[in-house]
Amino acid sequence: MLIRFNKPYQTHCQFSGDGETLGQYIQIPNVYPAGRLDKDSEGLLLLTDNGKLQAQISDPKHKLPKTYWVQVEGEPDKNALWRLRRGIVISGKKTLPAAAKIIPAPSIWARQPPVRERKHIPTQWLELTIKEGRNRQIRHMAAAIGFPVLRLVRVAIGPWSLEDLEPGQWQQTPESFP
Repeated sequence: MLIRFNKPYQTHCQFSGDGETLGQYIQIPNVYPAGRLDKDSEGLLLLTDNGKLQAQISDPKHKLPKTYWVQVEGEPDKNALWRLRRGIVISGKKTLPAAAKIIPAPSIWARQPPVRERKHIPTQWLELTIKEGRNRQIRHMAAAIGFPVLRLVRVAIGPWSLEDLEPGQWQQTPESFP
């Protein structure tokens, strides 16, 4: 079984513990996340009861692309995007190159609480696709080029996408692995 879940902001990627958890949304026994999203990130999380599939999705050796919509503070220029496309040094190790482009503000749900807005500082949305998954990698990459992340939404993992799932909704989906 494979489940696509739209993880809400501030939800922990575990089934028990303090705060909002997956257990408040998914009451299916023996399913586990295939990868993680930090509690400050939203969007697609895959869960499965198939250990082999879980490993294939989350193991970095498969380099499964993960696509994010990222709202940043400021307006990145061509040079900033070029740096993301070349790879960024984080904690002394260079990331793999990212696909990076500026996108119009996506038509998605409002975040609760809303992203802070500052009157004289513009924001911009980027679409970033990476093939590794270091801890808070997108946030570190954006900060390294001088554009702090305000909102981070994962929209796809390999062939699976968020599609029209609203925050807190989930759907069982075919298990086929590319």
